[in-house]
Amino acid sequence: MSHVQDPAPASLAELARRHGLRPAIARPRFAAYVHQLWERRHFVLTYATSRNVSRYSGSALGQLWQVITPLLNAAIYYVMFGLILGGSHGIDNYPAFLLTGMFVFTYTQRTVTAGAKSISGNLSLIRALHFPRASLPLAYTIQELQQLVISMGVLLVIVVITGELPNWFWLMIPIVLVLQTMFNIGAGLIMARLGSSLRDLNQLLPFIMRTWLYASGVFFAIHDKVVNSAGLPEWVATTMYLNPAASYIEWMRDILIGDHTPPGMVWVSCLVWAVLALAGGFWYFWRAEDRYGRG
Repeated sequence: MSHVQDPAPASLAELARRHGLRPAIARPRFAAYVHQLWERRHFVLTYATSRNVSRYSGSALGQLWQVITPLLNAAIYYVMFGLILGGSHGIDNYPAFLLTGMFVFTYTQRTVTAGAKSISGNLSLIRALHFPRASLPLAYTIQELQQLVISMGVLLVIVVITGELPNWFWLMIPIVLVLQTMFNIGAGLIMARLGSSLRDLNQLLPFIMRTWLYASGVFFAIHDKVVNSAGLPEWVATTMYLNPAASYIEWMRDILIGDHTPPGMVWVSCLVWAVLALAGGFWYFWRAEDRYGRG
């Protein structure tokens, strides 16, 4: 009896390619991938909005918690850093200074943290449906942006109450938020890919975020504390200003607080970080598109 051997896997793969067959989860070309993502923009927006609605649906105060939480954190930090540790020394409008830093940093912090869980926390959806996986970290960023819009409204009211008057520079607020959102999208995509394979990342993130918080000048004036008080070299303060979170915080403070004047390099830093993070994040995430959901 003769035995007919099955075609070798390599032969089957060549046969499939010759007849135009491709794996169902094959990574598309980058331009096609961006086009697919744009076609699903309504899904991304709806998914982000529904998550926002459901997040606080079981609580009595509902959506107010997205404003109450950073306000409570800011109150605690004001007592600890502003009053007890003297962080408010030399800063004329410390409440506006602190709240601006808290709200801007929280936007990036929550986006990065959510992005790290966007793939690993949605494996059932990824395995059941075919769609650009970047839709998930992008939706999480939009979700946090929707919450920030409400928080910024509260921040502007508080800034006015503390003595700052609206002016033409306030028209630049959307520009800062667009650049920060570009950075957040890129950072969220990078963390999404890392979080899909590094299972311990979510355990490390709280420590990373806390260190980033303290290094971003949320509670203190960077130059005053680093150079004048601690006596460290000027380049240390410059490095801290170039930290992306600090750059967006400083630019927003420059707009909202009349006496706050950061170095001009923070504006360039904001633009560079936005472009590099968005382009690099999309490319880095896309490179592993065919591996998400495996295992």
